[in-house]
Amino acid sequence: MTAVAVPPRVLTVAGSDSGGGAGIQADLKTMLALGVHGMSVVTAVTAQNSLGVQGAWELPVEAVRAQYRSVVDDIGVQAVKTGMLASAELVEAVAELIGGTDVPAVIDPVGVSKHGDPLLAASALDSVRTALLPVATVATPNLDEVAQLTGVRVESESGMREAAEALLSYGPAWALVKGGHLAGDAVDLLTDGSEEHWLRAPRYDNRHTHGTGCTLASAIASHLARGRSVPEAVAAAKEYVTGAIKAGFALGGGIGPVDHGWRQRS
Repeated sequence: MTAVAVPPRVLTVAGSDSGGGAGIQADLKTMLALGVHGMSVVTAVTAQNSLGVQGAWELPVEAVRAQYRSVVDDIGVQAVKTGMLASAELVEAVAELIGGTDVPAVIDPVGVSKHGDPLLAASALDSVRTALLPVATVATPNLDEVAQLTGVRVESESGMREAAEALLSYGPAWALVKGGHLAGDAVDLLTDGSEEHWLRAPRYDNRHTHGTGCTLASAIASHLARGRSVPEAVAAAKEYVTGAIKAGFALGGGIGPVDHGWRQRS
């Protein structure tokens, strides 16, 4: 019998979203849709639905470390992606683990949920700047997160370059500043300080966008695990997430999720 080829493996280190639209659940759906094997380190459990986050319980650092070592030491990984890391202690532990794993790392510095619920303690911001961003292959903040981390408030497309420069000063190899909160087309800026890539997509009039950031970061990690360069991985991930936003659907009484399986359904 011929051996079955093992798909590239991607590890997400993030919080669980009980509503299935964001967090670990979004990450694993994205990875499956993009042909890689997704694995997870749960950092927090949330009670969450289409209306918001009703509760969050952080896991102990030793539980996070044990999950990470368990997967990496036995199964191995081709890329790592981080999401919700609620405390400074967790941020520092995860940064240390990633620093010792020689694979691309996509850091989504999650600060607040789609509903405005805080997912990162203010005291952890400094740890994100000094420990986590320096181990990032790509950091993927939205404009609120950029402002939190760098103090640069982007009001228009022209301000995105300054925000990216401020972000790069903390040490990630690449900064992807997501301009989804601006008016007009959905424009993102990817730069490593020398080359620049402006990524544009039409803006769809669909309020069901829960999980967009998690999905984009996981898609980037999936494409990096498959051997693509950072600019190629980000462009392919942007195309995937744009389709997922267009196909986002209503769930519950609030904001529904993007559709991770849009390609299979279309």
